[in-house]
Amino acid sequence: MQKRTLGKSGLEVSAIGFGAMGFSQSYGTPKTPAESIPVIRAAVEQGVTFFDTAEVYGPLVNEEIVGEALKPLRSQVIIATKFGFKIGADIDKRLNSLDSSPKHIKEVAEASLKRLKTDVIDLFYQHRVDPNVPIEDVAGAVKDLIQEGKVKHFGLSEAGVDIIRRAHAVQPVTALQSEYSLWWREPEEKILPVLEELGIGFVPFSPLGKGFLTGRFDADMKFESTDFRSAIPRFSPDNIKKNQIFVELIDTVAKANGATRAQIALAWVLAQKPWIVPIPGTTNHDRMVENSSAASVKLPESDLKILNDGVAKLHAAGERYSELHQRLINR
Repeated sequence: MQKRTLGKSGLEVSAIGFGAMGFSQSYGTPKTPAESIPVIRAAVEQGVTFFDTAEVYGPLVNEEIVGEALKPLRSQVIIATKFGFKIGADIDKRLNSLDSSPKHIKEVAEASLKRLKTDVIDLFYQHRVDPNVPIEDVAGAVKDLIQEGKVKHFGLSEAGVDIIRRAHAVQPVTALQSEYSLWWREPEEKILPVLEELGIGFVPFSPLGKGFLTGRFDADMKFESTDFRSAIPRFSPDNIKKNQIFVELIDTVAKANGATRAQIALAWVLAQKPWIVPIPGTTNHDRMVENSSAASVKLPESDLKILNDGVAKLHAAGERYSELHQRLINR
C-alpha cells in the first residue's frame, strides 16, 4: 500500500484508510466484536494504517472495537477519533446535543484513550462545528491536549472556510474530514483551495457515495430500519433509479481498466490531490480487500477526463442527508 502525507503536517498514512463506523451503527444491524475485529486486523495485513472512529459511533462501542482490534498492532497504525456530542442525548435532537466546550473535549479525550487502549490519539477531530463554542476555544483545548502528549494532531469535520482558517490560526489543522466523491463534489469549489493554501490534508468519508457508486443498489432495494440510508432522500426508490447514470458512467471506465466500480470511484478520489486520503467503510472482508486494492489502480488521463467530463454534466437526485443532518453541516 502506498503512503500519503496529510498536508504539511508530516502525518503519514496509507493512501486508503478505513472508516469503522458501520460496525456499530448506521448501516443495518451492528456487528459483534467477534465479527468486526478480524476484518480490522485483516485490513492492516492489506497495508491499511489509517483507521477512523468516533465516540458517538454506537455510541462508545465503536472505539472499543477499534481499540481491541488494533491493540496488538498499535505501533503500525494511525487512529483518528472525534469529539463534539453529548453522549446519551436523543439522536433526533442532535442540534441540542453538540458540546465542544473545552472541559468536555478534555473529558472525551480521557475516555477515548481508555476505550482505544492507547496512550495517545493520533488525530482528534471536532465531529461537527458547535455554534455555541468559539472555534478558537476548541482549537485551544486540543492544543492543550497536544502539549500534554495525549493528542498528536487536530482535525475538523464538515467545517466551512471561515472555521478552518480561524481554527488553523490557533492550532494547525492537520486534516479536514468531509464527504467527497464522484457524486458529491461540492468541496472542490471553496474547501479544497483553502486546504491546499494552508497545507491541510483532506480525508473524504463516503467516497463510494454510501455504497451507491458500487452499483449494488436498484429501485427495489429495501433498507433495514436501522440503515440510515432508508431516510436519505438520495436513496429513495425514484432517486436511486435516476442516479443510476453515475453507476453507468463509472462502469464504462471500470470495464476498460479491469477494475471494479468501487475501485474506480476510489482511484478517482486519489487522483484529485496527493494529500487526499479516502476512508471507505465496510464490515465485509472481501469488500475491504477490494477497497484497499484501489490504491494500485492508476487511471489514465483519458479515463479521468471521461469521468470528470461526465459528472460535470450530472446532478445527483435527492439531498445527501436528511434535513436533521443537513443542519449539522457548517458551510
